[in-house]
Amino acid sequence: MVVSQGETWDSVGGGNLEATAVARARALLRTHAQAPELLTLRLNDSAPNEYGRQCCGGEVTLLFEPLATVRPHIALFGIGHVGLELALILSRLPVQLHLTDSRAAQLAPERLAGVLAGAATVHLHAVPIPELTLPDLPAGSHLIVMTHDHAEDAALCDAALRRPDLGFIGLIGSSVKWIRFREQLKAVGHAEADLERITTPIGLPGISGKAPAVIAVSVAAQLVQVLEQSSRPQPVLPPQRIS
Repeated sequence: MVVSQGETWDSVGGGNLEATAVARARALLRTHAQAPELLTLRLNDSAPNEYGRQCCGGEVTLLFEPLATVRPHIALFGIGHVGLELALILSRLPVQLHLTDSRAAQLAPERLAGVLAGAATVHLHAVPIPELTLPDLPAGSHLIVMTHDHAEDAALCDAALRRPDLGFIGLIGSSVKWIRFREQLKAVGHAEADLERITTPIGLPGISGKAPAVIAVSVAAQLVQVLEQSSRPQPVLPPQRIS
């Protein structure tokens, strides 16, 4: 049986069993669960239930397995030299790709022709205050911050840390830049544990080239690692019993 937030397909038998299964599946969807889970239900008229009595006898154990059918969301902030090269690579992947820049010219269709021709679904956000787009990103979205303005970068880091449901947060820049950002972010209330959510510098260790295309390849490879880790099957949790 397949369950979404609004619909179901096929059946596990109807009655209280199925209604309980659908309710639990949707609860897992709401919390963006990634690990499979087992649920054991007794099918007799003395077992408490919420959706009517079933007296078939015995018990049933259901396996709830989240399906990675939704394309992951990757948001790039700053579509300059490196951002454009990174967008070109990521556009070849089956992802939801968000490109945001406060400079509208950076998102001109003719400049992004190669990006728009790829497999990704591309969303363009030409906004003067890039961090205002963050609330619209779904939970689990991965972010790369690489704007032309360090003030924009700092504001984006602050806004991203205020969303505990986001995925990878990467920041381009030097160690000196990060030292200054750490002090700024602490000054507005972020704890040390919050700051550890930001990965900087970005890219795979050992790749030291500074050409935009080289940096983009390195960061894209790091993001692919993140995507593979997030989609890796998790161990099945012990059964929950409703008796």
